[in-house]
Amino acid sequence: MKVIYVVDGSVEDREGIKQYLELSGYEVQAYEDLHGVQMAISRQSPDLLLLDVQLPDGDGFNFLKKLKQSFMFPVIFVTGRVAESDRILGFELGADDYVCKPFSSKELVLRVHALFRRIDVSVSAFRSGSTWTLGNSVLQLDEVSHLFNVDGHQVPLTAAEWRIMSYLVSNSGILITRSQILEHCFDYSFESYDRIVDTHVKNMRAKMGPLGSQWIETVRGYGYRFAGKSTSGKPGSEAQD
Repeated sequence: MKVIYVVDGSVEDREGIKQYLELSGYEVQAYEDLHGVQMAISRQSPDLLLLDVQLPDGDGFNFLKKLKQSFMFPVIFVTGRVAESDRILGFELGADDYVCKPFSSKELVLRVHALFRRIDVSVSAFRSGSTWTLGNSVLQLDEVSHLFNVDGHQVPLTAAEWRIMSYLVSNSGILITRSQILEHCFDYSFESYDRIVDTHVKNMRAKMGPLGSQWIETVRGYGYRFAGKSTSGKPGSEAQD
């Protein structure tokens, strides 16, 4: 059973979210502040965190920024901060989705279902792991063990970065537009969110080292292409619009 942590300063919202998710078959632990959920995470990481922005003891944006330095589980913001700039900031900090209050409980549950489906798809794509080369450089991606290595060095990726990398690698050599990445990895297709993709790719390249921009090529005006060659000789599958 998937374990979900919910942190929300509103008792009504917190208990409502907990109830609907439990009815949908999830194990849910609810917290009123960042201190409580931080203590819980230190004991056991959840499969998903639902996080408010304005909390009694801190700011959810800052909390996520620090969280992503050590943990890779997915995060969905559920908040009354509805400005587009807030939504974009949330994604740029590593959130996997952003739900604005007031929200439909049914929609929230569907978004949670969709997120877990996307994660399951990325895992099944590399169930036995894969190895790719670029000149003398070697990249290894194994979703089962959740390991990503470049030239023998482990590279930590956030949940969103994992999905983007998996999508690019599974379509090696094929141009993938920003819109395709948004739709496939985030369920969004708005042009104003294109910079979210650019930010994630920039961070991924930096983590991959000096050859990051060669592994993930920029096709100006369109999107990105993974340039690695599979050691199995299997070409990337055709990307879906």
